[in-house]
Amino acid sequence: MDLARLVELNATYARVIDTDQLEEWPRLFLDPCLYKLTTAENVAKGHESGLIYADTRGMLEDRVSSLRKVNIYEGQRYRHVVGLPVVLGEAAGTADVETPFLLVRVMRDGTTDLFATGVYRDKVKPDMSGALRFAERVVICDGRRFDTLVAIPF
Repeated sequence: MDLARLVELNATYARVIDTDQLEEWPRLFLDPCLYKLTTAENVAKGHESGLIYADTRGMLEDRVSSLRKVNIYEGQRYRHVVGLPVVLGEAAGTADVETPFLLVRVMRDGTTDLFATGVYRDKVKPDMSGALRFAERVVICDGRRFDTLVAIPF
């Protein structure tokens, strides 16, 4: 798998979240797909549950729709710092990739905090047009505590 294309996919992913273009976020996934936000502790214990779990693009679209129309949460935005992806293996056109991230949260009043660190564990493959998409993105946060509602995807 071409490293430059993986870097571009991760940069696009971070950009659509950081610039509040959340309607573009589900388009970075294949359908069906898996998106899960969990903790390193849950992974170490073999727990499958996550703070956020979606297994279709439609579920991702519903999450965005609910953020826009239903959910009430304190105004905030993110700034991602994404490391270089490492291809851990490849089989049948799908790459297993791990990418470190750091997530800064900026609140409406300007307060800025380190919100989360961790790794993305992905299965990436090309769609019908050849563009890389996530078949699976498991967000594994190093910490297990979040001081606010996790509303926006990581």
